[in-house]
Amino acid sequence: MSKDQEPKHINPSTKDEQLEQYRVDNNGEKMTTNQGLRVSDDEHSLKAGDRGPTLLEDFHFREKMTHFDHERIPERIVHARGYGAHGTFKLYESMSEFTSANFLQDPAKETPVFVRFSTVAGSRGSADTVRDARGFATKFYTEEGNFDLVGNNIPVFFIQDAIKFPDLVHSFKPEPHNEMPQASTAHDTNWDFMANNTESAHMVMWTMSDRAIPRSYRMMEGFGVHTFRFVNAQGVAHFVKFHWKPVLGVHSLVWDEAQKIAGKDPDFHRRDLYDAIEAGNYPEYEFGVQMIKEDEEFNFDFDILDPTKLWPEELVPVKRIGKMTLNRNVDNVFAETEQVAFHVGHVVPGIDFSNDPLLQGRLFSYTDTQLSRLGGPNFHQIPINKSVAPVHNNQRDGMHQMSIDRGQVSYHKNSLANNDPQTSTAEEGGYVHYEEKVEGRKVRARSDSFKDHYSQAVMFWNSMSPVEKEHITKAFQFEVGKVKDKSVQQQVVDMFSNVDQHLAEQIALAVGAKAPAGPGPERPTGVTILSPALSMENTVKSPATLKLAVLAGNGFNAVELNEVLQAAKEAGVTPEIISEHLGMIKGSDGSELEVGQTLLTSDSVLYDAIYVAGGQASVDQLAKMKESANFVRDAYNHYKTVAVGKEALNLLAGAGIQPMKPVANPGNLVEPAVDTGLVINDENKQDSNFSQQVIAAVGMQRHWGRQV
Repeated sequence: MSKDQEPKHINPSTKDEQLEQYRVDNNGEKMTTNQGLRVSDDEHSLKAGDRGPTLLEDFHFREKMTHFDHERIPERIVHARGYGAHGTFKLYESMSEFTSANFLQDPAKETPVFVRFSTVAGSRGSADTVRDARGFATKFYTEEGNFDLVGNNIPVFFIQDAIKFPDLVHSFKPEPHNEMPQASTAHDTNWDFMANNTESAHMVMWTMSDRAIPRSYRMMEGFGVHTFRFVNAQGVAHFVKFHWKPVLGVHSLVWDEAQKIAGKDPDFHRRDLYDAIEAGNYPEYEFGVQMIKEDEEFNFDFDILDPTKLWPEELVPVKRIGKMTLNRNVDNVFAETEQVAFHVGHVVPGIDFSNDPLLQGRLFSYTDTQLSRLGGPNFHQIPINKSVAPVHNNQRDGMHQMSIDRGQVSYHKNSLANNDPQTSTAEEGGYVHYEEKVEGRKVRARSDSFKDHYSQAVMFWNSMSPVEKEHITKAFQFEVGKVKDKSVQQQVVDMFSNVDQHLAEQIALAVGAKAPAGPGPERPTGVTILSPALSMENTVKSPATLKLAVLAGNGFNAVELNEVLQAAKEAGVTPEIISEHLGMIKGSDGSELEVGQTLLTSDSVLYDAIYVAGGQASVDQLAKMKESANFVRDAYNHYKTVAVGKEALNLLAGAGIQPMKPVANPGNLVEPAVDTGLVINDENKQDSNFSQQVIAAVGMQRHWGRQV
């Protein structure tokens, strides 16, 4: 290929520069109308006399009010509640052996990205911490065009065929006769759908697990869900699934905590993401791929194209090929996060589709949605959606056309413009679909290989730790307990007897349904495979970026508290001083600390751990407020680290917390049962490592062995 034939691409690292031309800074500027006319008065409409009627000729008032009346656009049907951030992606090693995608060739190259996280069921005004799947959509601004990896934090889906998608969404949205409940699947129509569409069994297990109430977007896995293809320069293809692995590990809330956060701070997840980036604690995710050779497609006891199935990592390892870092918050949520348009059909050379029937249907749905939400076919020209690669074609006009295309020709082929713009060969970077041989009759049917609805649901259940199984059971009991129709409740019990008889018995007990007499008739036999990768108990645990609530008042033990603050800083933990009032509090040595929150404006559910500082005067001040006991009690009941300094033990008693009593071991020696998350600075032990013990306990995230 000659120099003249090379595609004219710009450096994708200029995405930020591209956005710069659209940014507006009003500081120091004079107000104008949208036409650039300077405004002399923005406080009063034009009237006929001081108390007279407003005049229709007031063009400034009309323009201002008209724009206000049209500020909102239709929210997304699903994934309406979302938050986004900018970042970069860098490759670890060249993937040229598997794909010709340009951004996956050179480890030295940096590709700009935009990521939008979201809940699925709720409206834009719903809370962040509801039980729900989470969207994890990434737009790669590559020099070959935009690649959109549209995924979730759960690797499978409820349905196998896209024609069922409207039915699914109608079932979990608020019921149409009363528009309730908001952002919740704990109602009749959702569970009626699940019980009568049993292909959903596997994903229901995931949504009843702690995966559906993540601690933060920074501690949440992402999955492409669908099966795609990698195609290399020689035309050799591999089936591929995409993964995002958070560097901080995968962590969750507990259900009581999630519900309380929804009231205390419905913006909890978006605030966490925004604050972390502003503080320089940039979220990082490793990009992983699972690959299966074309000739190994049928080597498994499940259909690899079935979107209700995952590829167990123990059978098909995840190869981590790069890292994404989110390092910049948006300048304007509406202009960027709300107007960003993702599409599973936005691919680049070297990435192609499989015959996954859910994926095939979604290829239509996304464009149709953007036409409705963003006002027409030119949504790709909105700055956040604009490709960094040059765009040249004969697609003209339409609503909100921003380009000024010159010349008399707008069709292909032509002679008047030398047939420009011309198509590209594969060697020049033109996209060429993988040549798959396809034969068959046109039918409305589903492959027999998709008929197994329970094997992987059983595998998921069997792979859970005892604590995770307990949480799943309680989630079922809560959700199905909200169902009013007794026949639907019974159908759910019968359905999940095909996953685990004891689970079904516990659901039945909670909702007053008939317990199954034995395993369900469709329960698969011989399912012995376990997948440790599915259990969150096996994730990375670190204190980095966690939030520590420090309860203190005047007279706090300055030496002890400062040691804890220093240890927190060194471990990357973010401490916040909480007291009775805002302002400054004075320590035992006369030093002062600024209070960040009060016991009325904060709550333990907003922190990962708490530490009650020692110092008798400080403890006495806190003990006078019932909020202190509530703060400590909730943190303890949510399995978080609770650390107390010298003189602060009585606050534990006030919260109803008793350190575990000594128990006799087999050697008849009395040893204390250890609660690793209850750290006490006992001066009788003369333990100089109190601050390090606090941080070590914080890093464990939760202490499930605790009896509450």
